[in-house]
Amino acid sequence: MDLPAGDHAFLRREGYTYDVFDEGGMLCVQLNNVALPPGLNVREADLLLRLAPLYPDVPPDMWWTTPTIRTAHGTVIPATELQETHRGRTWQRWSRHLAAGDWLVGTDNLESYLTLIHSELRAAAGAAA
Repeated sequence: MDLPAGDHAFLRREGYTYDVFDEGGMLCVQLNNVALPPGLNVREADLLLRLAPLYPDVPPDMWWTTPTIRTAHGTVIPATELQETHRGRTWQRWSRHLAAGDWLVGTDNLESYLTLIHSELRAAAGAAA
């Protein structure tokens, strides 16, 4: 399993340091040292995406970060309380789900999904203000 060429091109163009691997039948992408917005307790984190084997025809669901992210004031961000182990590391699960019709097959990709993730991170940081 591997990412589509367009996803690799996007990640390289945006300067992401990343690793693609298979874990339990899922196509995983680990983005390293992703910058986070002010208002959170850490400035950067690793981000894990676990994609179904039929991605991009099947939308992503949830994402994971390490270390644990909270607001700058230490408040737990809703739907991030669960910790999971992947690849020998503890990850915070961000339980976020796309609504029906939010993923357009043939159009959406990692670029659009990471745009959504960064929007969620900004919202979490803004809630701390």
